[in-house]
Amino acid sequence: MAPILPTLSVSDITSMIKELLERSFPSVTVEGEISNCRPSSTGHLYFTLKDEASAISAVMFKGKSRYLSFTPRDGMLVRATGNLSVYGARGSYQIIVDAMDPSGTGDILRLLEERKQRLASEGLFDQSRKRPIPFFPLRIAVITSPTGAAVRDILQIVRRRNPRVGVTVLPAPVQGGEAAPVLIRQLETANRFDLGDVIILGRGGGSLEDLLPFSDEALVRAVAASRIPVVSAVGHEIDWALSDFAADVRAPTPSAAAELVTPLLSDLEGAIASAAETLASALETRVERVRLTLSRFSPDSLELLFRRIEQPVLLRFDDAKEALLAGMRDLVTSLRHRVQLLALALEGGNPKAILGRGYSMVRTADGKILRDARTAPEGSLLEITPAQGRLTARVVRVSEGKAAE
Repeated sequence: MAPILPTLSVSDITSMIKELLERSFPSVTVEGEISNCRPSSTGHLYFTLKDEASAISAVMFKGKSRYLSFTPRDGMLVRATGNLSVYGARGSYQIIVDAMDPSGTGDILRLLEERKQRLASEGLFDQSRKRPIPFFPLRIAVITSPTGAAVRDILQIVRRRNPRVGVTVLPAPVQGGEAAPVLIRQLETANRFDLGDVIILGRGGGSLEDLLPFSDEALVRAVAASRIPVVSAVGHEIDWALSDFAADVRAPTPSAAAELVTPLLSDLEGAIASAAETLASALETRVERVRLTLSRFSPDSLELLFRRIEQPVLLRFDDAKEALLAGMRDLVTSLRHRVQLLALALEGGNPKAILGRGYSMVRTADGKILRDARTAPEGSLLEITPAQGRLTARVVRVSEGKAAE
């Protein structure tokens, strides 16, 4: 008798398959052609990868798809990396894609990313290096293929928007191995001979390989070193090249670059006319205001107004003058008094004045002033100088004692 197997629900089977599949294929890389590509409004990307014999559903969620360097389209051969999973609601398996490159271009993209990171680390892409585009360039230098649609679009747009702006086309190949050296040479020529106030460097759309010359390292360095501001306009809006990061401005297309650098003549003329009207109106208003202000004044009222302004000033001058004179008088009186006191002090110390009051100066025979009687022995000669004349005396007796009070 056969063993009785447990009855499983559809969900049980699906869960078991999901666990087995996800554990067995944690990460796979699949190459195939995109079909039935359906970007959702939420940003997720749903599509099918197929080859000649089979197909597999795929989904790339918004957090991953936002970093794609290209726009997936039906018929495009790609290489997708992700993990296998089971969508239980439908019972179908799918690959959840984490990264995706156009097949055959993965190595190129990695090379470009490495070059981009290296040049960025040198500061070639810094925002501080960017220069503003001239508001009204008189000349535009265009470096592109002389036979491509890009140059025709640029010339047509410039002629339509502002025929007063001149365009100088510097022809160069825009794809292939010989393109980058010629583009560099034409960029240097535009700078050396000052062929424009702004440079448009670009081409129309193409494959990643077609756009490679505009990611050439030497060209990127030449763009960064350009003295004239550079607008990079390579391919369509979804395309990119390293010259976009080194240029002062990146335009999504050559036509957009022409629109960007060419001011609309009618707008300029309208702005000038409006500014002229505004200026004339402002001048008329100012003149009328001055006229109304002056009409309120007559010669008599002006004189009265002047007197009203003048009188306080004159009073201040008079008060200041009186204060200055009073201060000078007080200072002179004070100085005169000090001089008198000094004169009295000097007079009081004058030897002749002292002698005039009855004092005499006594000197010994050797000419020394006698200050102590004990220094004059009996019998010594003394010279006495009163206020008038001179006396010679001899010491008869020396008495010791204090000086007279």
